[in-house]
Order: sequence, then structure tokens, then C-alpha cells
Amino acid sequence: MLCVGLTTVDVSQRVAEFPAPGQKVQSLDVHLAPGGPAANAARAVAALGHRAVLLTSVGGELGDFARARLHPVQVLSVGDGGPALSMVAVRERDGERTVISRNAVGVDVDSTVDPALVEESDVVLVDGHLGPLAVRAARHARRAGVPVVLDAGSWKPVLDELLPLVDVAACSAAFELSEAEVHARGVPLVIRTHGPRPVTWSRGGATGSQPVPVVEARDTNGAGDVWHGALAVAVARGLAVDDAVRYANEVAAVRVRHTARDWVEELGRWRDSG
Repeated sequence: MLCVGLTTVDVSQRVAEFPAPGQKVQSLDVHLAPGGPAANAARAVAALGHRAVLLTSVGGELGDFARARLHPVQVLSVGDGGPALSMVAVRERDGERTVISRNAVGVDVDSTVDPALVEESDVVLVDGHLGPLAVRAARHARRAGVPVVLDAGSWKPVLDELLPLVDVAACSAAFELSEAEVHARGVPLVIRTHGPRPVTWSRGGATGSQPVPVVEARDTNGAGDVWHGALAVAVARGLAVDDAVRYANEVAAVRVRHTARDWVEELGRWRDSG
């Protein structure tokens, strides 16, 4: 599987409560790890036993750090910029998080994508960051008949060009376009998450929904990214829509039950347990 988009390095601090403006608080724990939509999705794909290739921008010392900790994901960098440094605060009592990050602002990348890299993939997952790179990968995928899954967390200008190349758009509750508007852009299958409420989908006039498992949340940061990675694995396996969404929901539930320090290992154990 080819995951195309953003990598960050996340400084995650667990806190009893989020600080008020001007207040200083002492964290309960701190952890440094790779993050970002495409990178988190790739980590989830690998933890689920699927081959994962990450096409991103990871330069400098932070890039070296991210590469080392993304193993066994194969990381291919298309520029010297990035990864962005993200500051994450996670509230202990419910796993809610708040994030400050530059994301891909100011990062210039070489948008050249080797067609063979796409043709060797069973799914291409794009997050809309590093826009020209995502479009180029999606165009190669369309020509090669490889399905394209979009992590549509928020509107980005590149989506005007990218959406007509997408087979599955997985939208967050906050995504600005309605399902009908996404379909009108040429996307056959539209899925929308709603936080703890059931995930809904529509395709060719048919609709459905799948409930989200009720779990005790310890850390919600990156849960959506992991959900998208699991959905892409389900698409690669040819699962029916309801089964694919159910699988992604179960994987995301594993993520939120664990912290930034241990979720990858726990997801691997969950996979091995069947």
C-alpha cells in the first residue's frame, strides 16, 4: 500500500487538565513519536500486517528521527523540508487532545511519482497534504486501476483537482462538503465519521451505517489517521462497505484505548489475537 502525504514529529504530553491561557502545568508523561495523517496511517497499515510505503517529506535531524521510528514502513522522501513539529496535549481523564502544528505549510516537494511505485500498490491513500504529490499519485493510480482512498479531514484547495480521481472519500464530521457534494465531484463511495456516533456511508443511492465500539478512551490523537489506514487495508482486502467500516472502527478503538507510547505494539497484538 502507498500512503502519500504528511509526516510530523509529535511531542505528546499527558495532562490532568488543559491549561488556561497564561497557566503553566506539569505533564504526567511525555513521548516523542512520528505523527501526521499519512504517517500514522502507514504505521497502522504495517501493524495490521500489510506492506506500507510512505511517500512524504522528511528532511534534517527530525526526519532522521521519524524515519528510524517508522520502521517497518518503507519511507521515501521527496524533499528536504519537514517533518513539522507538532505539540500535542492529551487529557488524562478522557483522552481528548489539542494540537498545534505547522503541518505542510512552506514545504516544497518534488511532485514526481514513479508510476511503478503506484502500480505495485493495491491501494493509494492520500491525505491532501503535499497536494501536487497527491494529485500525481492519484492520476497514476487512476490509469493503473488502483483504488484511491482520500482522508478528507478538512477542505484543502487541491481537492478541486483531487476529488475526481478518488474512489473512496472518508470524510470527518467537520469536512465542509456534504455527501451529495462529494459524489457530485465524481467520488463513488463517500464515508463520514461522526466521532463516537455511527459511521455513515453512501454509494450509488444505497446508504448504511456502522456503530463505533464503546471503549474507555486514553488518547484520541491520530485515531482518525489510524482509522483511515485500516479502511485502506479493508479496501485492499476487497471487503464489503459495511465490513470495511466495521473493521476500521474496531482498529480505531484499539488506538484510542492506548497511548502514543504503546498503540502500535498493541495493534499488532490485536491483529495476532484474531
